[in-house]
Amino acid sequence: MNLSDFDFDLPDRLIATRPAQPRPAARLLVAQGDRTITDAFVRDLPGWLRPGDRLVLNDTRVIPARLNGRRHRASAQGLVSAAIEVTLLEPRADGDWVALIKPLKKLKIGEDVVFDAGFCATLTGVENGQGILRFNLGGDAFDTALARVGMMPLPPYIAARRPADAQDLTDYQTVFARAPGAVAAPTASLHFDDGLLAQIRAKGVEFTYVTLHVGAGTFLPVKVDDVTQHKMHAERGEVSAQAAQEIATTKARGGRIIPVGTTALRLIETAARSGGAGGGVSGEIVPWQGKTDIFIYPGFDFRVTDALMTNFHLPKSTLMMLVSALMGQARVKEIYAHALDEEYRFFSYGDASLLIPPTT
Repeated sequence: MNLSDFDFDLPDRLIATRPAQPRPAARLLVAQGDRTITDAFVRDLPGWLRPGDRLVLNDTRVIPARLNGRRHRASAQGLVSAAIEVTLLEPRADGDWVALIKPLKKLKIGEDVVFDAGFCATLTGVENGQGILRFNLGGDAFDTALARVGMMPLPPYIAARRPADAQDLTDYQTVFARAPGAVAAPTASLHFDDGLLAQIRAKGVEFTYVTLHVGAGTFLPVKVDDVTQHKMHAERGEVSAQAAQEIATTKARGGRIIPVGTTALRLIETAARSGGAGGGVSGEIVPWQGKTDIFIYPGFDFRVTDALMTNFHLPKSTLMMLVSALMGQARVKEIYAHALDEEYRFFSYGDASLLIPPTT
């Protein structure tokens, strides 16, 4: 299984830099089984769902993790200043943060980066090319300062085309975001607003919320030709006892489990395969908490997922491998060829697809 098997040519004009407004106005490609492809809109989603289905939503909240600051250093010529860009990646148990720092070479251990009056961080170490920062504020004071000066960490393919702005604080956050900690959005969920959620409930479809804090590693390229040798980044997540019970009950009743986004899918499949914290039988969805580095590629045995709502993904990405595992490689090539021909908008702010495997 080669990396080139998951490649395709994508015109730059199809990379979305702003989302559809209103959110459910985004287009929706519905792929049923191994034959049918239908062009619709996200607002049509209730019509494709059945009473008794369950949508699994990732309720992580994206933090404004990108910070611009300055390092000041005394020299013979006076005070020398350098611009430093910080992207927070993950908090550590001791309260420090792992961060991408550009340029890291301009910052020494023990030096401060000042973001604004009263808010700064000290570089305490470097691990695997990433900085370890200790902030001068914690708790609510840290959250307030971050909200004041931080920007949304837009994906590289958007950030290369325009800077983040105030609109992204709303656009790059789901309407049901609850648990702060992500540095990338669960983008398939960005298509939902309160009105659409109400329509889906009225159809008799239920919701389950899980939490996977999406990390910047989700954008890392695959660097090996044999994709089975790729090592996934780890992300923190939780499937609560209530969530596990809801999913198990729906499965037992014959309802479909449809994660919204690859993050929700990876998390529930982790819980089902690991046996979870409660030591359940592999394949039984049980409460789970920890870090997952599950890698889903063709040949994967799905234990919980019956269908998937997801956006259109980067060529040669692990997410292309995931949707190929669910639908089959040949089928995904047909789906993406159709999406390109019909000029669907791609990636985080782009359009969506509803992928229903042949057996569902």
